[in-house]
Amino acid sequence: MKSYLEQIDHVIDGGPYKDTWESLGQYQVPEWYKNSKFGIFVHWGVYSVPAFGNEWYPRNMYIQGSPEYQHHIQTYGEHAKFGYKDFIPLFTAEQFSPDEWADLFHAAGARYVVPVAEHHDGFQMYRSQLSLYNAYDMGPKRDILGELSRAFQKRGIMHCASSHRAAHWFFMGHGRLFDSDIKEPLVRGDLYWPAQPEGDFQDLFSKPKPDQGYLEDWLLRCCEIVDRYRPKLFYFDWWIHHHAFKPYLKKFAAYYYNRMVEWGEVGVITYKHDAFVFGTAVVDVERGQFADAKPYFWQTDTAVAKNSWCYTKDNVYKASEQIICDLVDIVSKNGTLLLNVGPKADGTIPAKDRAILLDIGAWLKINGEAIYDSKVWRVSQEGPTEIPEGQFTDHEDKTFTSEDIRFTVKGSHLYATVLKYPQDGIITIKSLAARDAASKPHFHGIIRDVKALGFSEEIRWKRSPLGLEICTETIHSKYPVVFKIRID
Repeated sequence: MKSYLEQIDHVIDGGPYKDTWESLGQYQVPEWYKNSKFGIFVHWGVYSVPAFGNEWYPRNMYIQGSPEYQHHIQTYGEHAKFGYKDFIPLFTAEQFSPDEWADLFHAAGARYVVPVAEHHDGFQMYRSQLSLYNAYDMGPKRDILGELSRAFQKRGIMHCASSHRAAHWFFMGHGRLFDSDIKEPLVRGDLYWPAQPEGDFQDLFSKPKPDQGYLEDWLLRCCEIVDRYRPKLFYFDWWIHHHAFKPYLKKFAAYYYNRMVEWGEVGVITYKHDAFVFGTAVVDVERGQFADAKPYFWQTDTAVAKNSWCYTKDNVYKASEQIICDLVDIVSKNGTLLLNVGPKADGTIPAKDRAILLDIGAWLKINGEAIYDSKVWRVSQEGPTEIPEGQFTDHEDKTFTSEDIRFTVKGSHLYATVLKYPQDGIITIKSLAARDAASKPHFHGIIRDVKALGFSEEIRWKRSPLGLEICTETIHSKYPVVFKIRID
């Protein structure tokens, strides 16, 4: 371990990025990421075996009285005889095909994919020298992250990875409060180590501070992923914003950015909760969006299911058209959407997840020019529907109207996407109103042509003080409709 820590310091000392916020502030978000706009997140692990509640089953099953605790006893027996580690032999992934996944994600229109490398449960989905509790040595006995990375690269999809390791410090701690299989001695490398007391869950900083040994282990695990797989994007989940992680976050960022420079590339780190100093990595909003366009590039991560990130038998799914509306809204505001699916324990992707992805892919095949490689226009949106701002605001569907329109621009074309197409086929884009003494239009240029992507109808249109008035007769769609407007 010491030699690896010395290697990390050596890379930091010898590269352009040092482990200071001032040095890391040189970072610039790469164009490939800003142009991608749509990626897929994959939550798949040992927690997919019980497929109950959500991906926090390994924590909640040890909380006495919880639904997961009761379910576990009724289904698998007492925790002292059958604990979370006993799911590992059942996680065989016998139907897992990285090529099938890659083909599906490519058909969905994803430009980057982020498999979970390690979740809060501490089981690594990749080959590791730091713990035997990994998918190469146990369970599937396959290097899941490696196989997926190679499959994605063959299809031109950016291969990425996520770490949720930070919260493992306390994640299994409830198992020490009663007779379970989580008991001393626990040593570095064990699945359950360190299983510390959780404290007040509502107060981040009331939890015991992670010690140096754990923080160094966290850093080594993250750097091992970088060195083995060279992910184009490294996603961090919550709890890295605990103040104890700050020195190690700076070390990791400097190491990752320097390694990417060494390999002739520019990587991306995404974070939540101000874990990184603004401008040193990319802001991520979990299960939520921004109400308005931002001058900086950002990411939303959310899931096809409302109630869980992993597969469960009771997942409640979003409608495809709602997700597509969110994608359009996010892109218009200088963001990218990372959409999660949850495969089953056997490695198959559930039919509903698959159907949603293919719906999105079919829409992007027709309308992708309004999304990929697009830029933010001077106005991002118009219409009456307000977008709730912030994390965990996507639990309720949004009811869009024909007045809710989102804008992107690319070259000589402005794209106006109508989120809910009206039955009468009449649209007024107010932001493109003709100039007169009483109006203050957002656009002073000349409109040369208007087309509807995916439809052959010749569009009838005119500009007036009310806006760009569009009349169609044959266009009907439950999905957003994109008008491609050629401008001078």
